[in-house]
Amino acid sequence: MSMDAMNLQVKNAFDNAKVIPRINPKAGNGKIRKMAETYEAFFLSRVLQPIFSGIKAAEPFGGGVGEDMWRSLQVDEYGKAIAANGGIGLADGIMREILKLQEGTKSWLPATRSTT
Repeated sequence: MSMDAMNLQVKNAFDNAKVIPRINPKAGNGKIRKMAETYEAFFLSRVLQPIFSGIKAAEPFGGGVGEDMWRSLQVDEYGKAIAANGGIGLADGIMREILKLQEGTKSWLPATRSTT
């Protein structure tokens, strides 16, 4: 099967899909922005986890299971703080794509070449 035929099949499948992800239009951009920032915070906390995993706790109160649990919560809060203060720009792109999906544009589909 050629790439053009496969792209056409994918495009047709998405065009005929009965379930298209939608966000309540009455929610407004504020709720969409909050969702995008929440995802960016989650992403940032996952990116930061390996950075903090090698840091050992200082004596005499550091270490143990409690330290590991507390550290993961702390890194989650770092991710939230970074996202709330501008982040890395990921939320803007996510918000744009959510709005495109809501409007029904299919910019995320692979481009197909005309064979005629």
